[in-house]
Amino acid sequence: MERSEYRQTRKKKRKLRKGRVFFLFLVLLVIFAAVYIFVQYNAGKKKALDNGAIEKVEYEFNGEKDQYGGTNVLLLGSDAREGDKQSRTDTIMVAQFHPEKGTYKLISLMRDMYVDIPGYGKDRINTAFTRGGPELLRQTIKENFDVDLQYYAIVNFQGFEALIDEAFPDGVEIDVEKKMSKNIGVTLEPGLQKLNGKQLLGYVRFRHDAISDFGRVQRQQKALEALASQISGVQTVAKLPKLAGVMMPYINTSMNTKDILYVGSDLIRHKNQEVETLRIPVDGTYQDLRVNGAAVLGVDIETNRAEIQDFLSK
Repeated sequence: MERSEYRQTRKKKRKLRKGRVFFLFLVLLVIFAAVYIFVQYNAGKKKALDNGAIEKVEYEFNGEKDQYGGTNVLLLGSDAREGDKQSRTDTIMVAQFHPEKGTYKLISLMRDMYVDIPGYGKDRINTAFTRGGPELLRQTIKENFDVDLQYYAIVNFQGFEALIDEAFPDGVEIDVEKKMSKNIGVTLEPGLQKLNGKQLLGYVRFRHDAISDFGRVQRQQKALEALASQISGVQTVAKLPKLAGVMMPYINTSMNTKDILYVGSDLIRHKNQEVETLRIPVDGTYQDLRVNGAAVLGVDIETNRAEIQDFLSK
């Protein structure tokens, strides 16, 4: 064998060895990542179970993909506790993540809107959940506002507290606009401050002021925007599997853990991520009504449907 051929043969062998070493390194890295995620997820799950997470309920949900390419999630806040036969919800939102655009959008639907509920006639929109769970609520939103929902997620209030305390050990910075205490389990003083899980939950649930539910929805959106802008950094990405483990025992969802980790990691990687928000009904498109003695919101459905479509399509 000539010297040049010998050198070429040795180079090929070295490249082959390097390729094998690199491949082995990748395999070990994947195994390590899988073990890390598994251990962290189960550590978070055990912590939640030790704190008394409630038993899950499986719901029918015939979700459909959004026509604009986004992932739409019906996001519900529940105050159900152990022993409750039926979950109650007083927070109704549509959260959209668009993977190609990298955008996050949030629509808050006022719970007292008087709308058509398939099979039941007209009633407040939140009664759809009581009558037929997230599937009937999905149908109601589709019929009235033409929004396709792919997944649902019902977040228990205990899970909200646990997630905030795990993700933000120093609290979430919020400018509290007034003193709040009635029916929220805590007393909040006005001013810029860092709130723990229980305090932040009280902040987003407070509605005993002049604008009632409208103020509550404003605070919910304000809090979620603060969470999106403050939950960033390498440390938080590393904690994501544990955060998912903490959250999952308190949440009923049709999303799998992989999808939750994917969306969560994307949000965390983008520092100061902006969340675009919309409240439905928009100003000037509703009126206060009384139906059978109950206070409801009469809504201009066509105008609000158009507002939603414009919001999600951009």
